[in-house]
Amino acid sequence: MSEQPHDVRLLVGGEWKPSASGATITTTQATTGETVARVAAATGEDVDRAVEAAAAAADTWAATTPGQRRDVLEEAARVLAGRGDDITALMSREMGAASGWCRFNLHVAVGMLREAAAQTYSAVGEVIPSDVPGLTALGVRQPAGVTVGIAPWNAPLILGVRAVAMPLAYGNPVILKASEQTPGTHAEIARALHDAGVPAGAIGLVTNDAADAPAIVERLVAHPAVRRVNFTGSTRVGRIIGELAGKHLKRVLLELGGKAPMLVLRDADLDAAVDAAVFGAFMNQGQICMSTERIVVAAEVLDEFTRRLAARAGALKIGDAADPGTEIGPMVHEQACAHVEALIEDATGKGARLLAGGARNGLFFEPTVLRGVTPEMRIYHEESFGPVASVIEAGSEDDAVAIANDTRYGLSSAVFSTDVARALELAKRIRSGICHINGATVHDEPQMPFGGVGDSGFGRFGSRAALEEFTELRWLTIQAGSRHYPI
Repeated sequence: MSEQPHDVRLLVGGEWKPSASGATITTTQATTGETVARVAAATGEDVDRAVEAAAAAADTWAATTPGQRRDVLEEAARVLAGRGDDITALMSREMGAASGWCRFNLHVAVGMLREAAAQTYSAVGEVIPSDVPGLTALGVRQPAGVTVGIAPWNAPLILGVRAVAMPLAYGNPVILKASEQTPGTHAEIARALHDAGVPAGAIGLVTNDAADAPAIVERLVAHPAVRRVNFTGSTRVGRIIGELAGKHLKRVLLELGGKAPMLVLRDADLDAAVDAAVFGAFMNQGQICMSTERIVVAAEVLDEFTRRLAARAGALKIGDAADPGTEIGPMVHEQACAHVEALIEDATGKGARLLAGGARNGLFFEPTVLRGVTPEMRIYHEESFGPVASVIEAGSEDDAVAIANDTRYGLSSAVFSTDVARALELAKRIRSGICHINGATVHDEPQMPFGGVGDSGFGRFGSRAALEEFTELRWLTIQAGSRHYPI
């Protein structure tokens, strides 16, 4: 895959096609303005064709054996890994990510395909005791049907693969609705699965103009053949998709925004806590749903912790995303930078102290540390999705938990303490789907149940948890011998 502009087409019924209208959009690299790709802009007609092709493939894919699906998914993992250099270079150009984040995306995405392959045998049911003489009752897991996966741009390989891998493992045909920011990267996921042997129609790809996104998504969700929808993205859009799914009685899995707290207790290992805070707050310029946005620090260690954190933030290397030594690359676009600037300006105007960063050069935003953030400031409540760590003082452990829970979000969290038993008790009190003790808020593994509570969404991706999301549990009975009926 060269750095010359390339074509991204729709994948419908096993064929790569232009849109029905012939319309395309052009994506560009934000820092240079150079064209990255010419992308097919789907119409409602294209959506219908993609769903109909998936529906036509449903019985064929569901009838494959677990071993056959395992082999295809393992081959897809090999194909994706083999094309890794080209795909990560494309990902970097599409979203501005530094090399380390791109390679991490590839590593986790390949692992997700391998984990999905390992889970093809896990769709097991159970025998349920019945009070009816001679009756055998079974709880049987079967594929749910056509699944739509809607993936975002910020971790396009990880979240694009996550949108499709487990549904495919359990025998569902899947349509990947690509991000308008990273359509080329998402297309390469569909291409790897297609080339690995997923049957025609069982994997599809829809790309679209950003202006058409609401209509395209509604068409996908509303189509009668679609039975499951999963979405990763903002809470604002997730709420719209949830409403659409409810209107059409479709089950939906939503992984949305976050405002992850990291609690640093008075007995914490400060070296470990600072390492985790730097990684959690600044990796991928803070453009991760699990990013450490609020660091709640015990008063006894506040001065020392903030001194170390500010020093580390100021030492991070900002530069060209293509440079392997770059730690902080560009933000995704101007609007993201403007949002972060507005939050910092509001916070400092209301008394927060700027300990590091706070400025930018074009799309390159300095890693920023704010001390003395309070509930009166926007950044206390709003997701920054940028390289900003807000430090908040806690007078006690109960105070720290209260601050952690003072948010409408609830995706990831962390607690640092050398007293693991006490930290575990505090972790149980934090309202979040995920909590790491002595680890960063940014952490993902393919086999783990991943998801949030509150405005961070509901449902769980990952391994056995996905079985509940992407299969139907059916009750089947077998009667042996005669049975008495009252009439």
